[in-house]
Formats: sequence, structure tokens, C-alpha cells
Amino acid sequence: MSEITFMPDIFHSFPINASPAKVFEGISTSDGLDNWWTEHSEGRRESGATYTLDFGPGYIWKAVVTKFDLNKSFELQMTGADADWLGTKVGFLLKPKNSFTEVEFYNTGWPENNEHFRISSYCWAMYLRILKRYIEFGEKVPYGQRLSV
Repeated sequence: MSEITFMPDIFHSFPINASPAKVFEGISTSDGLDNWWTEHSEGRRESGATYTLDFGPGYIWKAVVTKFDLNKSFELQMTGADADWLGTKVGFLLKPKNSFTEVEFYNTGWPENNEHFRISSYCWAMYLRILKRYIEFGEKVPYGQRLSV
């Protein structure tokens, strides 16, 4: 009998008390990303565009926009990153619900369920909490403190 292998993926769903347009700004613009995820980023909000994602010395990564549906979905595929991240997709699906937006986040395509995957899953939960607080309250956490708040 052959062993079935599953690719590990990260999924998080949570509400943000804001419109899909406001959430979309926070996940797809350089200014938005820099307030909750990256130290600095550059990119254009359009399919096929390349984003530069700066996480500090030695961690300047590249990604390509593989999904762009204004105020509905945004996805980046990692093209220059640590080996475990190469080819993974980081994406957001936004669904309006009354006065809030339901966010379905994913980071798919990990090569294996290793320590780096498990640490990244934890870090995503922390970063997404900062995203929520940034959008809902305008709270900004300095880059170096984001995983300790």
C-alpha cells in the first residue's frame, strides 16, 4: 500500500470590523503591508506585478500577484524567498457580512510539515491579529515588536 502525502497548508478565518475596500487596502498596498507584515514593501496592485517584501537584512523576498479582484481577493506567489516558502501562495478572500468583512486567509503549497511550517503558522496568527487591529483601530506596531505583542 502506498503512502498518501498531503501538502501542509495554513488557513485562518476571522472577521474585521471594516468594509472589504478598507481591508483590501490593508492587504494589497505597500503602505498597508508595511503596517502589519513587512518592514518595507513595494509593488503594484495588478495581476502579474512583482512585489518586493523586505523583512530585514538577508530577507528581501519577491512575490508575484497571481490573484487580484478588487475588494474581493488578493494572492501573492513567492518567487524569491527561503526554500520552504518558494512557490507558496499567500492569499486573502474577502466576504462582506453586514457591518464587517469575513477574511479567509491562506498560505498554501508548503513542501512539508516541518518546524519552519509550524513556526510560520504561529507567526501568521500573530500578524493577522495585528492586521485586524491596524484596520479596526489604526494601531501600528513597530516592525521589531510585532511577534511580541
